[in-house]
Amino acid sequence: MSRDLIGYGATPPDPRWPDGARVAVNFVINYEEGAENSVLNGDERSEAFLSDMVGAASHPARAMAMESLYEYGSRAGFWRLHRLFTGRGVPVTVFGVAAAMAANPAAVDAMLAAGWEVASHGYRWIDYQTVPEAVEREHIARAIELHARLTGERPLGWYQGRTSPNTARLIAEEGGFVYDADSYADDLPYYAGGQLIVPYSLDANDMKMVALNGFTEGAQFFRYLVDSFEQLREEGGRMMSVGLHGRIAGRPGRAIAVARFVDHVLQSGDAWIARRIDIARHWQEVHPQ
Repeated sequence: MSRDLIGYGATPPDPRWPDGARVAVNFVINYEEGAENSVLNGDERSEAFLSDMVGAASHPARAMAMESLYEYGSRAGFWRLHRLFTGRGVPVTVFGVAAAMAANPAAVDAMLAAGWEVASHGYRWIDYQTVPEAVEREHIARAIELHARLTGERPLGWYQGRTSPNTARLIAEEGGFVYDADSYADDLPYYAGGQLIVPYSLDANDMKMVALNGFTEGAQFFRYLVDSFEQLREEGGRMMSVGLHGRIAGRPGRAIAVARFVDHVLQSGDAWIARRIDIARHWQEVHPQ
């Protein structure tokens, strides 16, 4: 697949967001806990990525501290974010790893009861960069089957996250997804090879809270989110994705920053806060391929 370095260029299309909104805002909760690398899951080494143990080593045995950091996300952090969003009536998209959701059916039930979109975040929360194509294809099939069993319907959105060079092609070949979110290439949805892409974000993302080049406290995260939103609001006709994790933004000192940002967006009067599937359907209607 060739690269597109041009995109919409100087004249991006008018998305015509509902009710004249200047920005479409999508909040994403990544549900990964329990599906990360672990010898308990049959992996050769422990998880070393995306936790408060920045720069952690990967071990050929159980890493108990790392496991407990992930467990916080499913045991406490998810529920804090759930209360934050449901208490404000704000819609959410969940990027749900199928194996993680299977380990906590109560969380899945809560997502569905809240009317949240549950998109697929793959079968396992592992790096697929060097995974053989046949194995990745099998994992995609497993993710869809398990997701449908847990939620009652197959996922319509896809976000692998830790992709391989084959992921986008395999998803397009599977053919059942309304959108693919495995891109960070634009501020608006676009089509690539017949597949609708609804790009995601790694900058307006709480992962920067646990990165060496990231935010060190909630107030920094809040200011960055507000600045991003206000810039997009000034430009108009843009989309903003906010990425969250129970084990990261679900911590008290970070959740309060998220709450303040949600309130800022609500009070602006210029935002369409929507699930990702709603943004994708709107784009297909307004800008069919």
